[in-house]
Amino acid sequence: MGPIDVGTVLRALRRAADLSQRELAQRAGVPKSTVARIESDPRADPRWRTVERLVLAAGGELGVGIRGGADQGGWPEASGGPGIVAVPPVPHEGRRDEGGRRYPAHLDAREVRTLKDWPGAWWGHWYVPAEQWPARVPAMTYDVDRRRRDERRVRERVRAAVRCRRAGEGVPDGCWRLVAELPGGELVGELRAHERSEDLLLGDDLGDRREMVLDGVVVAPQLRFLGIGRRLLRLLGDEMDRVGIRTAHAVAGIGGVGFLLACGYRLEASRPAALRLDRPAGGRAAG
Repeated sequence: MGPIDVGTVLRALRRAADLSQRELAQRAGVPKSTVARIESDPRADPRWRTVERLVLAAGGELGVGIRGGADQGGWPEASGGPGIVAVPPVPHEGRRDEGGRRYPAHLDAREVRTLKDWPGAWWGHWYVPAEQWPARVPAMTYDVDRRRRDERRVRERVRAAVRCRRAGEGVPDGCWRLVAELPGGELVGELRAHERSEDLLLGDDLGDRREMVLDGVVVAPQLRFLGIGRRLLRLLGDEMDRVGIRTAHAVAGIGGVGFLLACGYRLEASRPAALRLDRPAGGRAAG
């Protein structure tokens, strides 16, 4: 969309409202010569307030928007292409610093709840109580570095847009594949699991007692700590309830134990050994 010809638009509005130049000027409270100049001279550069008064007086509406798309928090792949969307407000518009000044509009000011939130807390331990902080910490902070700011914004857009579902295509019976996707279809997380029979495991024959074994949860490295893995596990729990499976088992390394515990899993007394098999490059080893 190119520059707007204000004169042409104004003439069209007058026609729709059945108003002469004089009548429109009287309604808007501007001189008739101003209306005539705007409509007749393509080079005329009226003030914004004058255009607003004329458009409203003619029954039109005036607004400001931005071109949507991934740069503005949208996903053009899902909507068929970018469009004009309303300008989102500054999230921290009502906040002021200690001097009564607004925080920079182009930066994302955020509240400092823990020392992790403040890049300037190089001196602090993350879990020291606030009353023991050795230096004064501001109520809000922001990232001046554009790279870090852009990364944070991308992560927040992904957090809001990602969707989790069960993928059935190409998955064998008894196996489960749950995926986390962006609206355009980009894969950002995956969970895989399979069913097993507790009767076969214990050597009993008390009915078809099914269990779920969690094979693994993977999230794109740059998008970790956004709750995507937790959402995949929650979806797995919902699917287990749907088919009547009550128990899930998992084996995790050091990094994954805390994650699974936070998602409701509990440690068992058993300690399975970690085994590994490396095949020789040339096939079978010589005997």
